[in-house]
Amino acid sequence: MTVTLNGDSLTIEAVVAVARHGETVEIASEARERVRTSRERVEDIVEAGDPVYGVNTGFGELVDTQVPRTEVAELQTNLVRSHAAGVGRELSREEVRSMMVTRLNALLAGYSGIRLRVVELLASLLNEQVHPVVPSRGSLGASGDLAPLAHLALVLIGEGEADVSVDPTAAGASDDGSAASESERLPGDDALAAVGLESVELRAKEGLALINGTQLTLGLAALLVADAERLCRAADAAGALTTEVSMGTTAACAEPLHEVRPHAGQAESARTVRRLTADSDVVESHRNCDRVQDAYSIRCLPQIHGAVRDAVAHLREAVAIELNSVTDNPLVFPRAALDDRASGTDRAAVVSGGNFHGAPLAHRLDYLVAALTDLAAVAERRTDRLVNPNLQESHLPPFLAQRSGVESGLMIAQYTAASLVNECRSVGRAATDNTPVSGGQEDHVSMSATAAVNARRVLDRARQVVATELLCAAEAAEYVDESLGAGTSDAYETVREVVPPLTGDRRPDADMKAVASLIETGVLDDAVDELGADTQ
Repeated sequence: MTVTLNGDSLTIEAVVAVARHGETVEIASEARERVRTSRERVEDIVEAGDPVYGVNTGFGELVDTQVPRTEVAELQTNLVRSHAAGVGRELSREEVRSMMVTRLNALLAGYSGIRLRVVELLASLLNEQVHPVVPSRGSLGASGDLAPLAHLALVLIGEGEADVSVDPTAAGASDDGSAASESERLPGDDALAAVGLESVELRAKEGLALINGTQLTLGLAALLVADAERLCRAADAAGALTTEVSMGTTAACAEPLHEVRPHAGQAESARTVRRLTADSDVVESHRNCDRVQDAYSIRCLPQIHGAVRDAVAHLREAVAIELNSVTDNPLVFPRAALDDRASGTDRAAVVSGGNFHGAPLAHRLDYLVAALTDLAAVAERRTDRLVNPNLQESHLPPFLAQRSGVESGLMIAQYTAASLVNECRSVGRAATDNTPVSGGQEDHVSMSATAAVNARRVLDRARQVVATELLCAAEAAEYVDESLGAGTSDAYETVREVVPPLTGDRRPDADMKAVASLIETGVLDDAVDELGADTQ
């Protein structure tokens, strides 16, 4: 598969294909023409010699300092070097590739004034499996993700470092769904030479075009959407299985109930539980029992899970727009598109704005942090109801141990889930913070990259909490005589393929990790046959 990039049709699914599965990219012919036209406008401005921000002036507080034409190329190179101030853990391969493909697509829209040669080189890095070394910390989310993007851009000018695939033809998907190949780390110029590429010397505006944008935030957010949607489906499956093995009722998922409160996510989660528990003998076995209501963690599953689904959908909407947006600054337009207040020439108009500001993503990422924390919290409460002798049903042994007292069963697995929920709750809301920089010129920044990093941290922990519920629910199913539902039985069997039933105490950490991997890699999704399907 090759993903064609044209600046206006990139999808989350395509980002995942390129970033996670190593798919190649190609530049559409119409995008090439837009890039050429945009570059001609910049060259026209350079020839005119008037001061234009991003072309021949300093940056930030140095915006009023004009740079001589003979030093414009040096200005752009120095910009990239000086902004490569990232620290912290290095971004993973897929995170770097998500940055690269989203930055490339934004440049292809034709408003950044960069040369075709530069964007072609960026595309070649993706296709030849050359991945710049990018520290994860240092971005304020305005003026875009400057420091991370500068580390990426260094390799284009033969500097910095990059990991180069030893065998680029081996970039297919590994067993866990990620692209896999051995790599070695080389200086930027050596990395390019290793795959037959040459560095570029940046010209007017090109350094700024490369580093000014939201692409770290956006790349991470695109991957987050895909993973969060998968986690929501897994949480529905875990919750449905818990409902069954704890002798809960699925009546709270009845369609008429949700038609009178028609939130999309709520309806989808209710529909999923109905589908997974269809034909369940467990549910039928106590249909007319004396219990009037289940605990909220079971009865309100559609409302809680549904609200999380809606939060993820809210982020998906923003990411879909941002993927095909132009987020650097300044932007170059035909003169007729802007009035005389824009600087430039009679052919080209340059306007400074704030499209690099990550607020549209940052606030929704913070929202996702809160929503996923709640998803983890309700999964932990259901887990407790499966193992806690003060809450669990009479057919279940304390902590699901075969010999209670002598054995602890899955007691401490719930401890770990509680610990992870606490960690999720301790994560702040990055978008509500602000630290002015650049001498006060950049006096309100978005912190969108921090919001994205926080969301990834919370998602990974929430996944483990949901996996712990699924593990405990599968173990509780060993104490149920009747057959499970059409989908929950598939979920149970999938867990049992990697985790055998307890025959006595053993270390649960490997079991918990194995079930989390089923969720992360989509194996659980496949096993229960597209969990969100519109069936009763």
